[in-house]
Amino acid sequence: MRVGVPKEIKSQEYRVGLTPDGARELVARGHEVLVETQAGAGIEAGDGEYEAAGARIAPDAASVFANAEMIVKVKEPQAEERARLTSDHILFTYLHLAPDAPQTQDLIKSGAICIAYETITDDDGGLPLLRPMSQVAGRLSVQAGAQSLEWERRGRGLLMGGVPGVAPAKVAVIGGGVVGENATQIALGMGAEVTVLDRSPAVLERLSHRFGSSLKTVYSTKGSLEQVVLVSDVVVGAVLVAGAGAPKLVTREMVSGMKNGSVLVDVAIDQGGCFETSKATTHAEPTFVVDGVVHYCVANMPGAVPRTSTFALTNATLPYVIRLADKGWREALQADPHFLNGLNVVDGKVTCAPVAKSQNLPYVAPETVL
Repeated sequence: MRVGVPKEIKSQEYRVGLTPDGARELVARGHEVLVETQAGAGIEAGDGEYEAAGARIAPDAASVFANAEMIVKVKEPQAEERARLTSDHILFTYLHLAPDAPQTQDLIKSGAICIAYETITDDDGGLPLLRPMSQVAGRLSVQAGAQSLEWERRGRGLLMGGVPGVAPAKVAVIGGGVVGENATQIALGMGAEVTVLDRSPAVLERLSHRFGSSLKTVYSTKGSLEQVVLVSDVVVGAVLVAGAGAPKLVTREMVSGMKNGSVLVDVAIDQGGCFETSKATTHAEPTFVVDGVVHYCVANMPGAVPRTSTFALTNATLPYVIRLADKGWREALQADPHFLNGLNVVDGKVTCAPVAKSQNLPYVAPETVL
């Protein structure tokens, strides 16, 4: 199969869909890999490294799309990339379609086979291709929160961990999944006072066992959430409903009642955000202020550390890329119902139920299109 890797064009996105080592694995199995020139610059992987791995270098994105059968990316295709997709393409990347009707409509029109990293599942009920970026985003969220607390960034002027004789910042983490657990680890490591809210007693018990008495855990209800949010200096939104839009858990009224200079970090912004006042931002302008509260809502947070993120992502995605290349998309998805859950759009049909529901579109079960 001819596998294409275009350079990412989303604002301040420096990751790349495949490392040189990943390209080498595909070439060794008899596949062709076509990489857009300078696609790996953000991870310090030059064209020469990809060529040494057996890949060919394309002069531009148009050449990649015109010659590849499968497009492997990191972020959702931007409008100009979507215009290059055809029914001959397999698109394998993060899509986050639920809150993004324009992208969904373009992918429907393209006729391409669109497989989303974030809806592939595993035997444990997890999301194996979302997990590595959730780990990165969870850890970065607390760094972002700590920086946003600084006075020059319009925050409260607090040091996350305080100093002897001065209390640390209070951090609330909404959601105890992969993002929440990693955020908790970093916040506690920085010396903050941390409270995690979740609706699963099992999740709260697991986190309590891991972090001990230094962590406060609270069963999440509307009342308990409001109480914790209003006294917190930093709130990390770490909720996820696979494939669906994020629930708006923190209302505009709650935001207006928070302390001036406190910080909201919305890690769920790719799925529409879990704060009513959220809107997607970029690394160039990562924050905005509503009612005196600093909002950090960068939609590609792991892009800030592209080298770490790309290698972690390729570790997770490469086995799936190889299966698609070796077997073709139909056989690869037929052989694994968890992989099949990644199929979001095919032949102009929406095959991900949460996406169809979010946008009031007809839903077609993925099994029926194989």
